[in-house]
Amino acid sequence: MSSDVDRFPLDRSGKRGVAANEGDVAAVERPRLEPIDTSFSFKNKAYAALKTVIVGMDVYGSRNEIRLDERSLAEEFGISRTPVREAMAQLEREGFVHSVPRRGVYVVRKSKREVIELITAWAALESMAARLITENASDEEIASLRRMFATFENGELRAHLDEYSEINIEFHQTIIRLSRNAVLVRLAENLFTHMRMIRRKTIGEKDRADRSIRDHMHIIEALEARDTTRAETLVRDHALGLADHVAKHADYLD
Repeated sequence: MSSDVDRFPLDRSGKRGVAANEGDVAAVERPRLEPIDTSFSFKNKAYAALKTVIVGMDVYGSRNEIRLDERSLAEEFGISRTPVREAMAQLEREGFVHSVPRRGVYVVRKSKREVIELITAWAALESMAARLITENASDEEIASLRRMFATFENGELRAHLDEYSEINIEFHQTIIRLSRNAVLVRLAENLFTHMRMIRRKTIGEKDRADRSIRDHMHIIEALEARDTTRAETLVRDHALGLADHVAKHADYLD
């Protein structure tokens, strides 16, 4: 029996046609393949690197504008400007940077009103996460929240403030993750990145660090008791307390 290679010989153009005895049937075309976009991975890596840099900035510590230079960033990353430009565009869609014609790209500083709206939306998501934790999380998972505060005793700060700030952020991220609701986690992801920057700024203001520890311990106790209503209320009130603090004291946002 003849093989397909024998039945469909190559024509002069290099394409494999139909058998001679099939008459005038058109030759079978090879599929057209588009060039592989090798910049895709570079764009993703540039995006991740830029986002990490922005989140690590003290965006609200000064009123000065923070400008990102596309050419300098490309040189530092060792890549062309195209993936950097694409990463910037994605970050702009997510509200982290904004471009000004003929001036450049700047890191976004939210207004007081915008920050309060972010916190209010976060309060809704995190309080629902707390409800779901009381219904679905294991005792060990809830216990992991208490272990975060092993370096603190009787509400007194036993670590540097910047260390507590990171623990505080980790606590709230874990609350969301333990909800086991993939949609909720996805909705909270970028929202929390904005929240992270403002939490880092506000944690050292007034007595927020000590109050934060007390609030967290009460939340953990409610979760351990599987007290759904109390856990949901405490988490929501804790977040709205931050919104109230911003409204009263964050004049640097105006």
